[in-house]
Amino acid sequence: MSHHKVNTGESSSKLNRRTFLLSSVSAAAGLALWAWRRSSLVEAAAAKNQPGEVTIVQFSDAGVRLKKARVAKVVKTEEEWQKLLTPAAFNITRHAGTEFAYSGKYWDLHDKGIYRCICCDNALFSSDTKFESGTGWPSFWAPIAAENVKTSSDLSLGMERDAVSCTQCDAHLGHVFDDGPKPTHLRYCMNSASMRFVAAKTA
Repeated sequence: MSHHKVNTGESSSKLNRRTFLLSSVSAAAGLALWAWRRSSLVEAAAAKNQPGEVTIVQFSDAGVRLKKARVAKVVKTEEEWQKLLTPAAFNITRHAGTEFAYSGKYWDLHDKGIYRCICCDNALFSSDTKFESGTGWPSFWAPIAAENVKTSSDLSLGMERDAVSCTQCDAHLGHVFDDGPKPTHLRYCMNSASMRFVAAKTA
């Protein structure tokens, strides 16, 4: 009886030590992953605010393609953006927020014209590629020029998505999905508050 108790105690002791070691390793790995993610986020945020030049295609308000040009990136402080933008536009463009479906002013707009970035006026989309997606957000099957927007991986909300931002000022615009119509089969699902619509002038 006593021999059996000793073996049980030894087994229990070994099990406790093993559990402790595994917990310690898991905690260390979790801490390392958290530190790496935090470092990556900090580096990404810092890179976003770095001055420099980017290539965009310039368009007239009539939607006429003018020229491809190297322009200075638009970089401002948080305080400067807050002064320039509405609270909704600031939250969406500078902090990757999202407006409620069917709440934006452009989701049901059918007028001819172009959509410019609310932050820097870069031309983003044309009404020529706008379509009804049934999502409650303005949707396009292509940007006005590939150079004028860029995509990046977004792992927030427990899913993997492709975020879309303005090339010239890094404003968050929305996300792009692969369930759109022909010819691209893409759906650029944008936030109305991230854009400014310029109506085409009628003769």
